[in-house]
Amino acid sequence: MNDLKNFIHEYRGAIIGAILAIIVLMTGLLRLAIAIIIICTGIFLGNYIQHNKYEVKQKLLDFINRI
Repeated sequence: MNDLKNFIHEYRGAIIGAILAIIVLMTGLLRLAIAIIIICTGIFLGNYIQHNKYEVKQKLLDFINRI
């Protein structure tokens, strides 16, 4: 019994993560999670470009010139 308790105590984060992953896959929330990740990435990218537009412009020009 102590071995089971130690196992659960040591790996409880992984167990909780696996249970959450199973719930997400079974309920179809995966599409929602992917959409939220894409939206957050777009927000971060837009904010980065807005605050660093000259650096981004220069990097894009360098990339285009290499092609």
